[in-house]
Amino acid sequence: MQSIPVDTSRLGVLRCAVAPEPKIADFEKQEVKKDREGNTIYTVGVMVRQEGRRVSVIEVAVTGEPRGVTEGAEVRITGLEAFAWSMGDRHGISFRAAAVTPVTPPSGKGGGV
Repeated sequence: MQSIPVDTSRLGVLRCAVAPEPKIADFEKQEVKKDREGNTIYTVGVMVRQEGRRVSVIEVAVTGEPRGVTEGAEVRITGLEAFAWSMGDRHGISFRAAAVTPVTPPSGKGGGV
């Protein structure tokens, strides 16, 4: 499966739509998916809002639990890759990232405008 790097700077605002949860490898056994080193793989639902009002939600797989990522929070995605897949009549695109982190608000005492 060929990976395609994604330029996240062109995706607009990224927000967590669904908080991180362990990816399930086998739903019958409720077995959690692990990487080659035995680390748990998590999925994060991310809202992508480009120009205008159009919003898409993508599920991003990431190794290890993304700390501090909560629903509604703006996030930063590092090393995002897309993968085209097909199984029989089904096909789609899956996403994997090196990290999903919260965008921290500017520090300092705020005086609004």
